[in-house]
Amino acid sequence: MKDQELNFEGIEREPLKSFAERAYLDYSMYVILDRALPHIGDGLKPVQRRIVYAMSELGLAAGAKHKKSARTVGDVIGKFHPHGDSACYEAMVHMAQDFAYRYPIVDGQGNWGSTDDPKSFAAMRYTESRLTRYAALLLQELGSSTVDWAANFDGSLEEPTMLPARVPNLLLNGGSGIAVGMATDIPPHNLREAVKACVALLDDPDLSTRKIMAHIKGPDLPTGAEIVSPRDELVQMYETGAGSFKARATYEIEDGEIVIEALPFQVSGSKVLEQIANQMRQKKLPMVEDLRDESDHEKPTRLVIVPKSNRIDTQALMAHLFATTDLERNYRVNLNVIGLDGRPRVMGLKELLLEWLQFRKSTVSRRLSYRLSRVSARLHILDGLAIAYLNLDEVIRIVRTEEQPKPVLIKRFTLSDEQAEAILETKLRHLARLEEMQIKAEQKELSDERDDINRILKSKARLTKLVRDELLSDAEEYGDERRTRLVEREAAQAISEAELLTSEPATVVLSRLGWVRAAKGHDIDARALSYKSGDEFQAAAKGRNLQQAVFIDSTGRAYSLDAHQLPAARGYGEPLSGTVDPPDGATFAAVLIGEPDDTWLLASDAGYGFAVKLRELYARNKKGKSVLKVPENARVLPAQPIANPEAMAVFVNNDGEVLALPTAQIEEMSAGKGQNLYGIPGKKSADRDEYLVAMAVVAPGELLTVYSGNSAPMKLKYEELRQFQDKKGQRRQRFSRAYKQIDRLEASPE
Repeated sequence: MKDQELNFEGIEREPLKSFAERAYLDYSMYVILDRALPHIGDGLKPVQRRIVYAMSELGLAAGAKHKKSARTVGDVIGKFHPHGDSACYEAMVHMAQDFAYRYPIVDGQGNWGSTDDPKSFAAMRYTESRLTRYAALLLQELGSSTVDWAANFDGSLEEPTMLPARVPNLLLNGGSGIAVGMATDIPPHNLREAVKACVALLDDPDLSTRKIMAHIKGPDLPTGAEIVSPRDELVQMYETGAGSFKARATYEIEDGEIVIEALPFQVSGSKVLEQIANQMRQKKLPMVEDLRDESDHEKPTRLVIVPKSNRIDTQALMAHLFATTDLERNYRVNLNVIGLDGRPRVMGLKELLLEWLQFRKSTVSRRLSYRLSRVSARLHILDGLAIAYLNLDEVIRIVRTEEQPKPVLIKRFTLSDEQAEAILETKLRHLARLEEMQIKAEQKELSDERDDINRILKSKARLTKLVRDELLSDAEEYGDERRTRLVEREAAQAISEAELLTSEPATVVLSRLGWVRAAKGHDIDARALSYKSGDEFQAAAKGRNLQQAVFIDSTGRAYSLDAHQLPAARGYGEPLSGTVDPPDGATFAAVLIGEPDDTWLLASDAGYGFAVKLRELYARNKKGKSVLKVPENARVLPAQPIANPEAMAVFVNNDGEVLALPTAQIEEMSAGKGQNLYGIPGKKSADRDEYLVAMAVVAPGELLTVYSGNSAPMKLKYEELRQFQDKKGQRRQRFSRAYKQIDRLEASPE
């Protein structure tokens, strides 16, 4: 069977690259315009607009009886929004939550979620809903030809492309959304403040942003709390349309207890309590005794923090909690909206309000024009009825005798088709003198209204005044007082862990393989601790848990860590290489801990070393700092503290020879190779004949214990060490013949 040739006739061919690019661009614009970004006119996204319109069509006004939410969602997705019912219902729930919307649009009955868990709402088959009074500001003028209409998704119905909002709903309820390549974050604001700003711009469109902010002082969050950002930051945010602000919980002191009364926007009280409780479990809040959640229907937010005593600085405690929990949150602002030209862009506050006022003026003009057409049509009918009443007998005769009275009436009295139809539809009982008087009264009233409308439509000043008066009237009826206070405060500072912890004695233990741990107390036998297989004791230092521990590696670099952050001594500890970043192949040789001004002796087994203040060894980063220059093939000895200026440094080489050197003769440096402490001749060969095996610093009143193999430890008093001082260059002395191979030296109190 022969292969059939493919026929591409009538099929459009296009490179995959251009097709994919165009398809993605179309998708992007759909998401931006029909999903994620609100329109400046009514401040709603398409799904929100369709929900509000569908509810109005169902007759669910503020005074109506609640209906099942499933009914509304069914109408929305069946008639206007063919998407998932769960997403549609979630959008509806969001508009009903008074902690999410500054001015809720949906009035819900049932479980509609809580501040602790906004998504804990009941299923739509259980909840009931209707519109709030505020929703009338979005729908009131819908039937007055104020907005354009478009066919729904299947062309069977029409839906409004916009709702004729009487107030700047975009600013009042705010919103957030993520589109393709752009996002929007608009905080909620106060109705009365927004209207005052609009009125000020109507009076003077050249007002600066700072002057507008005399009316709109900042966002007004549904949950109250307070905004603590400096005014200059808010000005910058409103001028550019992008920025951020900080909101902080408010609290009172009642009987020595801290009572949090308002939380920042979108913050869960239970999560805040969990964050505080976690710090308490980690012993990072020793000043807090107890936590309680006393929130109820009357007081939706009432979190109680109980300090351990009345001596606790509550301001410092709350500053710490503001810095470490959601009691203070930073909110991003990005006034990215779809403008009147149908394009998305970021607007400053002034530009946004001016463009909305342009929308409002256009809406009012269309409403007036529609009303004018209706008034003119009615006057036209009344003119016809007036003619009929003036010639009532003739009209009755024509109706009674003519087979088709309508064309006869039109010809006899020069009437229009609409006038003749109105006359024919008039009931007999209305053919009275009183009805004629009512017609004349209605004619006068409508004539006056027509003249007023014409004057307004022909005068920008009159139109502006009408918009101004309506805004003020709506603000008076639907507005309320500001909930969120604006108070400039200093940035919250967390209390350092060192301040939160109690100072306790600690012993830092370092193993040969570089594992570190911190044991409580100073009476720890570090050599008796358990070590991993193949590992053993290397060095130990005694200090306090609030001090910094310094570690010296085999290359002479120093690293510093907070002692309280080191793992406990119950296990093997943790490898230092997981916390700091030593050079490849380096091992850890020494550990130091104490006060910054403490003096320590650093030395290599090549006999070179120096005294150094501990503060000089603190490192700011993981890579540490170079401190001790280690000669080739040499190793670093465990560092020794010099607590007494009269102390004696004792050195022992690999042949058991001893040298005692007063520490006062040791040069103090911050870094370097140091002085030759023992007199070992420098050699570059890998085969060293002589090197140090141990050193110790012994102060007056201390004993030096010498360990050598299986021999019994030798104990020497401080005074006995003077015999090992270097005199006339003769330093080749030994502790004893039995102590030719020295394992280690240890200094301890007598």
